[in-house]
Amino acid sequence: MTLDPNDVRKMADRYAKAWSSHSPEAVASFYEEDGRISINNGDPTVGRVAIAEMARGFYSEFPDLVVHMDDIRCAGHNAVFAWTLEGKHSETGNSVRVRGWEEWSLSDNILVNSSLGRFDAVEYDRQIAEGV
Repeated sequence: MTLDPNDVRKMADRYAKAWSSHSPEAVASFYEEDGRISINNGDPTVGRVAIAEMARGFYSEFPDLVVHMDDIRCAGHNAVFAWTLEGKHSETGNSVRVRGWEEWSLSDNILVNSSLGRFDAVEYDRQIAEGV
């Protein structure tokens, strides 16, 4: 069964809104129970509880975090979710605006089985230290 690209787009839009809602549990609800995410080739975060904790860490760093959906591309049960993260860093007070993407493997229920997230970590660190 091929997923309907319109349904995947709607899910991706809700996913961005979940990130912007500051609810770690809302973010985690877009993953299968044993879903996983790996960011910039790091160790995978596995399971909804762990994914919620990972999201909570981002909210700690960026209390005003907003995630925008820039684009979504679908191919069968795979999709690429392009996003922009914006917020002020909690320690430095500097504004950060970073773009990246997640490569998703999706279940028949349009939940994320696995996500490979990518963004420019050097630019991210620079913006934390110096601002946009």
